[in-house]
Amino acid sequence: MLKKRARIIGVPMDLGAGHRGVDMGPFAVRIAGLTPQIMALGYEVEDDGNVPVKIQEQMDSGDPKLRFLPQIVEVCRELAEWVEEAADAGDTPIVIGGDHSIAMGSLGGLSASYRKRSCDLGLIWFDAHADFNTPGTTTSGNIHGMPFAVLMGYGAPELTQIGGFSPKFHPDRVALIGIRSVDPEERDLVKRSGIAAYTMREVDERGLPVIMREALARVTAGSSGFAASIDMDCFDPGWSHGVGTPVTGGLSYREAHMAMEMIADTGKLCHVDLVEINPIFDSANQTSEMGVELVLSALGKRIL
Repeated sequence: MLKKRARIIGVPMDLGAGHRGVDMGPFAVRIAGLTPQIMALGYEVEDDGNVPVKIQEQMDSGDPKLRFLPQIVEVCRELAEWVEEAADAGDTPIVIGGDHSIAMGSLGGLSASYRKRSCDLGLIWFDAHADFNTPGTTTSGNIHGMPFAVLMGYGAPELTQIGGFSPKFHPDRVALIGIRSVDPEERDLVKRSGIAAYTMREVDERGLPVIMREALARVTAGSSGFAASIDMDCFDPGWSHGVGTPVTGGLSYREAHMAMEMIADTGKLCHVDLVEINPIFDSANQTSEMGVELVLSALGKRIL
């Protein structure tokens, strides 16, 4: 029986974020034992190292509505190539950020691989924020607030056309879970987009298992696989505090693991992003260790 294969790709980029330090995330996650623990699940693991990223001190931020746009496009294009190659080889890419703008590259590359095979792809996105801003709605100009919109075809053409096609996903096969901080104009675009967006109020009222069953039915229906893009600020900062933009009232530790375990139960997970871990705000690398635990649960680690 062939072993499953995972491909780890680090992206030490903070160009899309408002706080420095998230570029250290890939190093902290590796130190937390990502590779040996995935191997313990029975995977063959290859670590491709880090996509090259220039530091902010080497460049000008440029357009205040699209800060560091050319540099982010360059990184995301290269990342897309790395992920596409890994997916073409049948590996499961595990992409470690870095800020959430890297998802434009990672999921762009994954989508390109599936598109070549005429296969449909789903996406489940865990985040405290909708990440659905555009240059016309952003108040900060930070591109890490835009990647979900970009993947759905909204925003600057330089970003939406990474990989040469747009959108990367159909709204009927996309779900967003955990949001509790959304800008007013961003809210309108989320509603118009046709994606399924589950706020923390809905999680509280209906319960996470119900939400996850709905979301997973959506992202797996008619698809050959789905990606999970995990922003660690989705979870409550009481236990996941090593992030740059924490928002009180997120998923609990057990809810987070339940979500990942339910993902594993589908058998259709084909890609993971783990993003927005900022070691500067962490304590003894706890958030990185918890992020690794969540990835393991998504890949099939069980209590019994």
